[in-house]
Parts: sequence; structure tokens; C-alpha cells
Amino acid sequence: MSIKSITRRTLVFGLSAFAAVTLAACGYQETPEQAVEEVVDDTVITVGASPTPHAEILNGPVKELLEAQGYTLEVVEFTDYVLPNTALEEGELDANYFQHTPYLESFNEENGTHLAAVTDVHYEPFALFSNKIANVTELSDGATVAVPNDTTNEARALLLLEQEGLIKLKDDAGVTATTQDIVENPKNIQFEEIEAANLPNVLPDVDLAAINGNYAISAGLSLDDALATESADSLGATTYANVLVVREGEQNEPKIIALADALTSPETYEYINATYDGAVVPTFEVAETSPQG
Repeated sequence: MSIKSITRRTLVFGLSAFAAVTLAACGYQETPEQAVEEVVDDTVITVGASPTPHAEILNGPVKELLEAQGYTLEVVEFTDYVLPNTALEEGELDANYFQHTPYLESFNEENGTHLAAVTDVHYEPFALFSNKIANVTELSDGATVAVPNDTTNEARALLLLEQEGLIKLKDDAGVTATTQDIVENPKNIQFEEIEAANLPNVLPDVDLAAINGNYAISAGLSLDDALATESADSLGATTYANVLVVREGEQNEPKIIALADALTSPETYEYINATYDGAVVPTFEVAETSPQG
């Protein structure tokens, strides 16, 4: 997916350079006191996000809260897990909101990027879906199960399968589990590792699929139709909160603080609970307001 290759910062710099050349050609000599500093519009916040639920949350209560503070929020939607991080690293975005911390840490390590989490916002319960069976106990011997092909999300899928008694992992596998860590597979499950965004599309072709919450929502899948979901206190649910991410060193920029506050506001909390009916769960708490007497 392409996004604007020329940022406001680049545009302003180019205009300043053009003005300087023009003035020099006319014989104008600039004194240090008259030097024109580069002007950057810090009231615009550009955020990369997955369409659902991240972009929806940003374009809903978050945008309104930021506008009230004088900020303009621009949301750029991505449908994969790579481009929003590379775009942020390259300065084309101010922040992104689509991933959890284990994925972020893995991405930094594998790609040499310098991205940091600011705050966690929500988690989306991982779920098992099937077009062929109505209960996980009906899974046949040698059944095909689709799981995400990126390391952190594959681990989450395997932990959910273990939660449902379909496999057993090594005791220390945890959030880095892969299919190589399976020590018991009584149903001889055959695993297909699929790009996370494509899992809903392969659902008709497999017996069972473990699907990320945001991709399930985007595909019109309801948690009411899921065969199983992560328990709220599971390792997956407590580890895989989705976070607001920026470049290292920019966590305390005023507009980033404003963005983080809006994402963890009472308005956002209420919006998430009212809109997603348990498919998206806030990880932050808000103070209860006393009834007016």
C-alpha cells in the first residue's frame, strides 16, 4: 500500500530552501538574527492503523478529543503487519496502532527498527472458527488447522489450542511457542501456517482456524460463532494487548501524549465496549464518575 512520500516536514523544508536560493540570487544577505527556522506543523498527527478496530477507534472518539485540543488526526489504513512499522521507522507516520508488544519486539529485532510502545489500549480475544464442526471435540484425526505464520501470533494460536485440550506444549514454551514445541498431539493435527490477514479467507478449506480478533471482525465473523476464545486471564490475553507505537525517543512529544491520553480516555473506553460487544476489550481502566445529585 502506498502512502504520501512527501511529508509536511519535507515540503516545508523544500519551500524554505527555495526561498533562500531566490533571496540569494537577488543579492540579499541574511543575518543570523534574520535566519528563518524550519517550521513544522506539530498540530497534525498521522497514525497508521489496521482498518478494524484500530482505525475505527481513531476516527471515532479519538479524533474528536484531539480536535478539541487543536490537533488534526490523519489515519492511514494498512492491511498487513509490516508496512505500518516500516512507514513509521522511515518518518512517514507519527505513530501506529495495530500491534501488540511481543510482535513489536520481534519486529525490531528482525528488522533493526527503533520503535517503542507508549501505552496499551485493548486486546482482541483470539478465537477458533470452523465451517465444518460445531465443537472442538468433533475435530477428526488428522484434521487441518490454520494458524498465523508470524512467530508471536502463532504462539497465541497454539496457546488457545492448548487451552481447549487439543494439543500440549512444552512447559516453558510460553509466548514464543511454535509447532516444534508441541509435545502431545492426540488428534494428529496437521498445521497450515498462513499470513494472519488471510486466515478468514482459508476458513472454508480447513477444519479449524485460529484467527486474530481484528481480522475476524473485518471478515464479518462474530465471537458468538467462535468455537472457543481466549479466557480473560490467559497468557495470551494478558500479553497481547494492542499498543500505541512511536519512534524511540518520541514517547514524550506533546502530540503523542495527547494521542495516548485520547486513546485511553473514558470516551474511548465507552466506545469500545458499546461498539464491539466483547470482541475488543479495553486494557486500561477509567475512574467511575459519581452520579449528579
